[in-house]
Amino acid sequence: MLAEIRALGFEYAELSHAIRLSLVDGIQKAVKAGEIKISSVHNFCPLPLSVTGPAPDYYRPSSRNATEHELAIRQTLRTLDFAASLGVPVVVLHLGAVEMRRYTEKLLQLIEQDRGASAKFARVRAKALASRAKKCAKFFEQVVRALDVIVPHARQLNIRLGLETRQGIEQIPSEDEIGELINRFGAERVTYWHDVGHAQTKELFGLAGSEALLERYRGQTAGMHLQDFAPPGFDHQPPGFGTFDFRRLQPFVTREMILVWEIHSHWSAAQVQQACQTTQEMLSGPIPIV
Repeated sequence: MLAEIRALGFEYAELSHAIRLSLVDGIQKAVKAGEIKISSVHNFCPLPLSVTGPAPDYYRPSSRNATEHELAIRQTLRTLDFAASLGVPVVVLHLGAVEMRRYTEKLLQLIEQDRGASAKFARVRAKALASRAKKCAKFFEQVVRALDVIVPHARQLNIRLGLETRQGIEQIPSEDEIGELINRFGAERVTYWHDVGHAQTKELFGLAGSEALLERYRGQTAGMHLQDFAPPGFDHQPPGFGTFDFRRLQPFVTREMILVWEIHSHWSAAQVQQACQTTQEMLSGPIPIV
């Protein structure tokens, strides 16, 4: 896996939430041999033993179930230890969700039906935001309790935590909650992690898009997941295969950011290599790939 990424000309890779424990030994050997460098790790990595596929939300730090909450913390600490063993500076986190009706799916359906400007769309969005606001506090409190344990461990290992843009209205953190958590735990250790596809979905909902988020968290953004996107929710595409204009990111990209191409595996090596190289040159920075 890592050799294939390196053969495409990429010096770095992000280890995702699909890495099984059986892959860890080979990854460690590849890194030790200098075959590739690891830019970042996405929680949970390696996966819990009972899980065989991508599962960033398998255990939710927001959960009010004591067992799930504790397992979310434990598996995150395990991810941090793994990242530290590889000298990785950032671990990307999902933090769970508010338990409520899944309004996001209905909003996406309305957009697909070309009803994103309809009165019904506005009503569903208003209901979603009101329901979230009413129910959020107890789940957000669980997230804070989890980070009360996770952040000190990250500090001890000198790892930063990247709070990823979430796609769904139900998910945590919201655009405002990112700032609340950064302020509470300190920007030295807790940072923003921008996901282009997720931000574009929120933009379709009439909420904060890429520019608004990146401006708001300028100087507090550790990295980005880059991908092309097409409405209503087709993300993880190579640049040029969707509708996103990557020039929108140029004012916000810094040399310190970790920029990771997060692309679905069914795209060919040639499609990925050529498209990413062109956009990489435009953004004028070294960009790893996952």
